[in-house]
Parts: sequence; C-alpha cells; structure tokens
Amino acid sequence: MAQEFFRRYEKKYKITREQYQELLGRMITRLSPEEYGKHTICNVYFDTKDFQIIRHSLSKPDYKEKLRLRSYGTPKESDLVYVELKKKYDGIVYKRRVAMRYGEARRYLYYGIRPDRDSQVLREIDYALHFYQARPAVYLAYDRLAFFEKENPDLRITFDMDIRARQYAAELDQGTYGTLLMPQGALLMEVKIPGAMPVWLSRNLSELGIYPVSYSKYGTYYQKYIEPELGTDGMEKGVEVCA
Repeated sequence: MAQEFFRRYEKKYKITREQYQELLGRMITRLSPEEYGKHTICNVYFDTKDFQIIRHSLSKPDYKEKLRLRSYGTPKESDLVYVELKKKYDGIVYKRRVAMRYGEARRYLYYGIRPDRDSQVLREIDYALHFYQARPAVYLAYDRLAFFEKENPDLRITFDMDIRARQYAAELDQGTYGTLLMPQGALLMEVKIPGAMPVWLSRNLSELGIYPVSYSKYGTYYQKYIEPELGTDGMEKGVEVCA
C-alpha cells in the first residue's frame, strides 16, 4: 500500500489567462511539465451534517484540516484513488494520504467497512472519520497543468482551471460536471514550496502584479451555494434536528 507524506508551504494566486500566458513564457526554461500533462483532478470532501469542518476552516484558525477522497480522472472500481487528510498549522501544510482501489475506498468512507490493513496514516483517517462522523458532502473537480523546477523538483507550480462543484451525486464515478466557481478564463495558480520562494519567481510575480490570495475551493462553494440555504446553526432550513 502506497503512503505519502507532504510538508510544505502553499501560496495561491488568482490570475487571468493573459497573466498565465505571460508568466509561463517567462518561466518555461526553468520548469518541466509533470508526466501526466493536463489532467482532471476529482475530489469528494467529507464533512459533518452541519458542515462543521469547512465552517471552522473559514474562520481562519491556527489549525484546520480537511478529509477528502481524490482521483485523477473519473475512476472505475479497480482504479487507484487516494484518501487524504490535509492539515494546516501556522502556515505549513501537512498532507497524509493512503492509496486504495476505488471500490475499497468507497466501502470504507461511505459504508464504514475498514480495509484489512493498518498504518499510522490509516489510523489518523479513522480518527477523523469517527470524530466528525464525516459523510460525503461536496464533489469538486478541476483541470490542472502542473510543473516542477528543473533544478529543484520540490518546487511545484500548478494551474487549475474550470473549477466546478456540486453537492448532489457526491461520488467520484458520477462524472466531472458541476457549477463553475470562477469566471470563464480565470485560473487558480498554486506554488508549493518546502521553504522560501526563489527570488526569480517572486520577482516575476511582482512584475506581473500577481499577489497571493486566501482561497479555498471547497470553502468558496460552501459560501456561495450551501451557506445561504442553511440556518444560523448550520443546519438546512426547515429540517428538525433530533437530540
């Protein structure tokens, strides 16, 4: 079973198509594209019935976490997918993930049938699932171009476009359609670095008027399309909650 651990800083930038083309033209000799080229990343975010996880995250606490199931493209039953627990503390992102076949991951996350294996990462995911009583909440997909610096492969730059999401049919195998979250032609750029940003990159961003923003894909969908339908307690309007 593949396990992966990540520790890094992540900076996000909203950019136009024109800024993307100009920036890529300036950086292209320093970067190499990742092997998959342009690909679609699909996610299902898990949350409590009152969306406690994303509501806490949007309050900008020192510590926050998200639980999601991720695939590269629409998966079939036997395709590899990743169960991920993403944490952020003091500006540093820590990500743990476990690879599973889609059918196995779906039985685990949707029906509570735990895989017959053990690891530290799986125990952390177990704890989050049970602590939050997490359920599938939102499906979210986007098309991504990803690059890494030739001299420093730990520096990754990704460009996400056509970010779309839906609250219904929150399963990876149901297609990549959804409501667009950004205007047509807008992109979300992410710079993922283990430490300080290189001077050459910082200079290019400054010259093009590209500055970091606080942006959460899941958080944006929640604020635009879910929060307006909820009461002040985070529950759906008109739904009686039993103790």
